[in-house]
Amino acid sequence: MMNVVAIDGPAASGKSSVATAVAEALNAVHINTGSMYRAVGYKTVLAGIDPEKDPETFAKVLASVQMRFVRQGQGDPELEVDGEFPGEKLRTEAASAAASKVATIPAVRTRLVELQREMAGNDLLVMEGRDIGTVVFPDAKYKFFLTASPEERAKRRLLQDGFELDPELLQKTAAAIAERDRVDSTRAVSPLKQADDATLVDSSDLSKEETVQRILMLIREKQNG
Repeated sequence: MMNVVAIDGPAASGKSSVATAVAEALNAVHINTGSMYRAVGYKTVLAGIDPEKDPETFAKVLASVQMRFVRQGQGDPELEVDGEFPGEKLRTEAASAAASKVATIPAVRTRLVELQREMAGNDLLVMEGRDIGTVVFPDAKYKFFLTASPEERAKRRLLQDGFELDPELLQKTAAAIAERDRVDSTRAVSPLKQADDATLVDSSDLSKEETVQRILMLIREKQNG
């Protein structure tokens, strides 16, 4: 798969911001797979469907859902879900909570992997997630596993959300991130792990710009190799 740059990594590792910048530098399309899980969660909340209590209805909604990323002017492409652009609605706490719930359902991952593979075409894609290089595009030429220490990721998340770096809050956030890592890496379906042929990029001591430049350098080395 020559036209996919796969960037995997744990929560709060900076995948989205790095992938956005890499895509911009390569004039590629950036696909944030996390937003697709939020979209399934959002539709579930909107329709009042509980996957556990009403699995048949949920299965019908899941089978029929259509998604694509559409570029509208400058910036990242926007996720279109069944002909609509939910936008900020996918960033609500309700959508986030629903996304975490539906992401554990094997059928959801199966359906979204199908949709993600359909997005591969002639355009260069920079796709980020947790199983892009291992499950979605295992034959991608460019694979990266982006990570940082739980402490550094906690620091970045708190600063991003406008919190001061209180030691107690920092420790609590780092512990929550470490637990999320444990859950993601031990789940039965599409666990978080580094692909055997992916390049590890530890950004604990790197700025976003330095991380982006390192990934771009590695891509160019492969292109010229």
